[in-house]
Amino acid sequence: MSIRFFFGSSAKVWDDISWIYGIEESGFDGWEVCADGNYHFSKKGQYEMVVETLQSTNLDITVHAPYGDLNPAAINDPIWRETVRQLTECIRLSSEITNRVTIHPGYLSCTGKLVPDKIWQLQKDAMKEVGKAATEYGVVACLENMPDIPDFLCRYPEEILGIIEGIEGVSMTIDFGHANTMGKVKDFLKVLPLASHIHIHDNHGKSDEHLPIGEGNIDWNRVSNAIMKNYQGVVVVEGRSIPEAKRSFSEIRGWK
Repeated sequence: MSIRFFFGSSAKVWDDISWIYGIEESGFDGWEVCADGNYHFSKKGQYEMVVETLQSTNLDITVHAPYGDLNPAAINDPIWRETVRQLTECIRLSSEITNRVTIHPGYLSCTGKLVPDKIWQLQKDAMKEVGKAATEYGVVACLENMPDIPDFLCRYPEEILGIIEGIEGVSMTIDFGHANTMGKVKDFLKVLPLASHIHIHDNHGKSDEHLPIGEGNIDWNRVSNAIMKNYQGVVVVEGRSIPEAKRSFSEIRGWK
């Protein structure tokens, strides 16, 4: 399997789906659907709309599971259970159209901060349930590293690896834009061979700007060389619009 470039945009989750035709026109191989907003698979007719629209294109697909209002590290048990339910249901439906689903980790609530060990275990338990569903449906669920927002879990490579360790059906999505806000690009490059999915976008190291590739301060020569040497699979460019997708594609199409 060689490298394939997809495009995804969480900024477009409330837009009419016709925007995705611009992904193919921009040169990308596929779309990473953010299964939230208008594309939340639990909404009546939305999953079918995604499938039918894709059938009118040559795009392949990966899925980013919903994360709005969800928390797989929730200390509030009904919220935790609903989060797990939505994640596993997304995996079940996604298995008909892809073998990769990205999962956001949880975060510390005001009461959760008082019991950090409990929060860690709740996140681990959530991934065990996700892993069971992923294994059953032939999907790899990939836990994603987060940007420099203190309440989020999984901002460091050793943390994310510790959570997914020993869980069948679960791997890792490395987001190099997120890693740059933490000053951890080099550290995540060291664990690149362990990743099953990649997200890329740019920023200036201060916040999660989601800029087109080449418009921030990430050393893309270093990152691209490592990806091309140590990874095979889908690389998802995340951006805010089709014009930005085109700018990113003009930068990455020469990667060798």
